[in-house]
Amino acid sequence: MLTLSEVVSVSGEQGNFDVQILQHPRYIDVDKCIACGACAEKCPKKVEDEYNFGLNKRKAAYVKYSQAVPLKYAIDPENCIYLTKGKCRACEKICPAGAVNFEDREKEVSLHVGSIVLSTGFEPYDPKAFNGYGYGRFPNVLTSLEFERMLSASGPFGGHVARLSDHKDAKKIAWIQCVGSRDTHEGAQSYCSSVCCTYAIKEAMVAKDHVKGLDAAVFYIDIRTHGKDFERYYNRARERSGVRFIKSRISSIREVGDSGDLLIWYTDEQGKRVEETFDLVVLSVGLCANQDSMALAGNLGVDLDHYGYPVSSSFEPVKTSQPGIYVCGAYQGPKDIPSSVMDASATAGVAGSLLAPARGKLTRTKDVPLETNVKGTAPKIGVFVCNCGTNIAGTVNVPEVAEYARHLPYVAYVEENLFSCSQDTQDKMAKIIQEQGLTRVVVAACTPRTHEPLFQETLTNAGLNKYLFEMANIRNQCSWVHATEPERATEKAKDLVRMAVVKAAQLEPLYQQDLGVNKAALVIGGGVAGLTAAKNLSDQGYTAYLVERENVLGGGARNLFRTWKGENVRDHLDRLVREVEKAERVELFLNAEIKQVDGFVGNFKTTVNVAGEERIIEHGVAILATGAEEYRPTEHLYGKDDRVVTGLELDRLLLEEHPRLKAVKSAAFLQCVGCRNEERPYCSKVCCTHSIVNALELKKTRPEMDVYVIYRDLRTYGLREDLYRQAREAGILFLRYNYEKGLDVDAGDAGLRLHFTDTVLNRKVEVSADLLVLAAAIVPPEENTLAQLFKVPINDDRFYVEAHVKLKPVDFATDGVFVCGLAHAPKSLDESVAQAQAAAARAVTVLSKAQLRVGGVVSHINPLLCTGCKVCVTVCPYKAIQLNDKGKAEVNEALCKGCGLCVSSCRSGAPELKGFTDGEVFGQIEAAL
Repeated sequence: MLTLSEVVSVSGEQGNFDVQILQHPRYIDVDKCIACGACAEKCPKKVEDEYNFGLNKRKAAYVKYSQAVPLKYAIDPENCIYLTKGKCRACEKICPAGAVNFEDREKEVSLHVGSIVLSTGFEPYDPKAFNGYGYGRFPNVLTSLEFERMLSASGPFGGHVARLSDHKDAKKIAWIQCVGSRDTHEGAQSYCSSVCCTYAIKEAMVAKDHVKGLDAAVFYIDIRTHGKDFERYYNRARERSGVRFIKSRISSIREVGDSGDLLIWYTDEQGKRVEETFDLVVLSVGLCANQDSMALAGNLGVDLDHYGYPVSSSFEPVKTSQPGIYVCGAYQGPKDIPSSVMDASATAGVAGSLLAPARGKLTRTKDVPLETNVKGTAPKIGVFVCNCGTNIAGTVNVPEVAEYARHLPYVAYVEENLFSCSQDTQDKMAKIIQEQGLTRVVVAACTPRTHEPLFQETLTNAGLNKYLFEMANIRNQCSWVHATEPERATEKAKDLVRMAVVKAAQLEPLYQQDLGVNKAALVIGGGVAGLTAAKNLSDQGYTAYLVERENVLGGGARNLFRTWKGENVRDHLDRLVREVEKAERVELFLNAEIKQVDGFVGNFKTTVNVAGEERIIEHGVAILATGAEEYRPTEHLYGKDDRVVTGLELDRLLLEEHPRLKAVKSAAFLQCVGCRNEERPYCSKVCCTHSIVNALELKKTRPEMDVYVIYRDLRTYGLREDLYRQAREAGILFLRYNYEKGLDVDAGDAGLRLHFTDTVLNRKVEVSADLLVLAAAIVPPEENTLAQLFKVPINDDRFYVEAHVKLKPVDFATDGVFVCGLAHAPKSLDESVAQAQAAAARAVTVLSKAQLRVGGVVSHINPLLCTGCKVCVTVCPYKAIQLNDKGKAEVNEALCKGCGLCVSSCRSGAPELKGFTDGEVFGQIEAAL
């Protein structure tokens, strides 16, 4: 990992690049720095903190933010008094580790690599480029990123929402959308930045949690909550949290005298002129291509579009124009975190297929000390209490908690750490465990949900069984929830540490078992996502069994005409199908249906019915790419009048160049048919773009045709906004209707008539059309037997639920099973391809292992107490428990997730959860009381 570094030059070609990197001096030795902060404390020079957008000051000796990786200090050469004036050196004198090194110089680093990934991010739009909002002149006008830092518990305001002018509590806040996006002002971008609507809603809801009775208003052009579950979030903000949404484009803001109040004029949806004052105004700034990234891409010979983003195709979304160079994240185009994470995994998958012949050649084996035998010895507990910067120490008296821990039974060593999760602290902890001969470890810090594996690895590196570890969550459960009660938070922290120590004293070593891995993957679904995943796995050197229930490959993409980028879908799809059919390691099963799934990660056995014959496929992982379908409308005369068609049916007419289209003199596209309603409260994401692509095609075929798009919120997110602008320039009319007042369609000999209330005119209008195209929703199947067979969840909308919406968007909680494409959520073809490549990359993280480790914190059932009642079998959500041939329950440790449901449900007390035994749990309860 090379920080403070930049790429100077790249030479060579795909599979054989030479990269020259310039690493700038840090002036602090990372191997010596212990991140104590003494240098920053004594540094006399204060400068604006760029990470917090100048909302506070930092020192010239600084760490950029509290969770920086690596957590090492640096000296700012442009502001350091010694480096600029030759005086001071206070940091060097105070540093207890002797880490300050003013002799540090630039270093040149040469790398030889096979592929390159551009993941250089974005830069936020600077509102000073357009002065109508008073940003930089009015102190109470903030950007959305500045407001994020205000909301953050670790930020300069500690989460307190206040005006910058007088630091009074803010009671009324406005969010202005599309600042620097969907705009043709100088410096702005005409595309949609894709994330701003959702993040504004999040900020408004979090702010309302922080400030009781807060009046939050969001001024918008179109609400674009097109991501998975984003529409539900919008509905919750509007209906439950009381966030006001006002459709109005704000052009300017005025400050009221010297009060700091901000006046906004707008016209509401009834056409009334309204004036409102606000305490704060938050500008939802857009995402722009990074200027340095554009220069780097230009030097690499990567083709860029007119916005400065790398050009790619829908069927190869992470590939640039230069072979071996890939792109992901917000530098591919404006996008949210889940999409960025998917793209990152996709680049890993595509690069992995390129580098597959070299896999394993640079592998290094980690040396782990032999495990210390603690059986028969008295507990010797080490307690490490974390300050977490000010995240914990700002509320909890950490020295007092540490001193309290020194007097607890079996505690042999206590230490405070600034950041216990930093690498240097981890190394130090491992050394202390060995030197002090500790046999148990307690860390009082953050949530074990995110940090427990990290500390368990530290124990392993120290030669201690990783399960001889317990955490006390004094951040979430103390400093965060009792931020205004430091004394009570400190006492509670002591209680939690005492409970953790009592449990730690009773912990016993637990062990995992090694299982072999079947080096094959089962891919279910022969659409674009499934085909892409199977091809990528084959390219990476693994066998892929591709199962499709129909007798042809291609799925729903067979009905698509063009992508939003204008590519011919049929040509690309035919090529992809041919490549998969010829792939050396892909075995196809058409007319096939999954009947039974047994086993677990690394060792699945799936029974497949292929044209009436059963086959058993053994595989290590599974990828669910089962797709979704177009909603079959029951409204708007669909099925009763052949002049009413769905979007996909129009695609087929265009593909066939059907003669009936030549007779169409006027066409209307009706959006959100079958979704964004009570039954399906989600946005199908692709419909607005799809309608505009086809509307433009109709206009191109017959320019004199009248074309209307009737919509609720036009959602041409990201770079798709260009299509919206192109459509308006082509004469396509966009009419926003009042959904609450309904829309009726009736038929006559002269054509179809649509009746609705136009929100701009605020009156009933009628549109006549020869052709009505319903933008029908994307819907998953009514019944999903695969979810039960693979033990994976589906949500209320019947789409699959990933393990974590942001961090694991293609994984399931069930290990070894992954998801991609429309089965996960509505998405465009290029996004489905990227997610399929990501799923393949994630699958390879399992397939590439020689062995998997299972067990540890799992249930064990005492056969002497088991009555065979099957209650545990019934309640186990992972199907990890079955009755053996003696009628006793047994746990499959490879499937058990240690949830403890069997323990709490059994009336006989037969199950016991390792690491959470009755003695350990009751010991904690007694310690708490």
